[in-house]
Amino acid sequence: MPNKTLACLAAAAFIAGCGGDDDLTFATLDGKAPLVIGHRGASGILPEHTLEAYKAAIEQGADFIEPDLVLTKDGQLIARHEPMLDSTTDVATRFPASRMSTRMVDGVSTTAYFASDFTLAEIKTLGAVQARAGRPAQYNGLYAIPTLDEVIALAAAEGAKAGRTIGIYPEIKHSTFSAGIFGANVVEDALLAKLHAAYGNVADAPVFIQSFEVSNLQYLNTKTSLALIQLVDADDVKADGSMSLVAPYRQPYDFVVKGDPRLFSDLLTDAGLDFVKTYADGIGPWKPYLVKTVDDGVDRNRDGMLTINDRRVDSSTGVIEMAHRKGLRVHTWTFRDDASGYGYTDPQAEMQAYMKLGVDGVFTDFPATGVEALKTLR
Repeated sequence: MPNKTLACLAAAAFIAGCGGDDDLTFATLDGKAPLVIGHRGASGILPEHTLEAYKAAIEQGADFIEPDLVLTKDGQLIARHEPMLDSTTDVATRFPASRMSTRMVDGVSTTAYFASDFTLAEIKTLGAVQARAGRPAQYNGLYAIPTLDEVIALAAAEGAKAGRTIGIYPEIKHSTFSAGIFGANVVEDALLAKLHAAYGNVADAPVFIQSFEVSNLQYLNTKTSLALIQLVDADDVKADGSMSLVAPYRQPYDFVVKGDPRLFSDLLTDAGLDFVKTYADGIGPWKPYLVKTVDDGVDRNRDGMLTINDRRVDSSTGVIEMAHRKGLRVHTWTFRDDASGYGYTDPQAEMQAYMKLGVDGVFTDFPATGVEALKTLR
């Protein structure tokens, strides 16, 4: 029943033409089909942020691939989810513990192997490993850590081979943290130099730059015409359906440093979206922000536990519609075949529900599922 309920509630926002595929109109900002974004590549089947994972995502039909970016000791942009290398590489088997250091990352004391303590040459000796338990581990250690230059080159080469444009969706990780090591906006300037050289400084380039912080996006807005996306995080969903906001997922970290009291959730209010509109072209909220859900005690995925994934979906929260009225895109995350969501045991059906509500793009670890979800809407 929850699947049918959401589909019915979304029907007014999703208009299918009577004549077939060419008549289909989406409730996206521009009426076009939502983007399928390979989250860290096809990270559900291969170690994330590797050329092999990005190539697989493109082969599965992804429109965009997502490289999260951090800087090495010698100032090279590499694709890693975090500035810490421990959970996504075999660094601990190749370098002694003496190369670890303790740093504050968004207010949390963290002891790890930090990319900023290694040169690119050292990084290139590492092998990527699967970061999530239960996913294929037979490729661990086989693939290298790519640079942004290599990701850009791959997107161009694979796009030419496929006869279509492959976009890239870089995320600047922990901007305030990086500024404390390398200097203010060093990462942002390095990123723009690469992107402008490859794509030009134009608004319609196949590029989105995303960040959970605000100040770096405001800075970028003064330096580039490339599209910017404000990410919006949270820690969990409470029993009453409201968002749980616990540090370090409570606020953009630059807000913490500046003493700005606004929470992530404040960015999705009417006033918050007006604020985001002054420097960004869209929002990237965690998907629970977009749907009203109820904990009614039903074990929908039948795993013997009541979790966030068992919540009944009732309707849209209105965030998508309000963002669209203000001319902002909405890209949401993360859809995974191996993690059920909100009463959906079928990950394809879950993505379709959000597509029907009008999201402009979906991040997924399994791009093939996103492509099939979109295909079966036609």
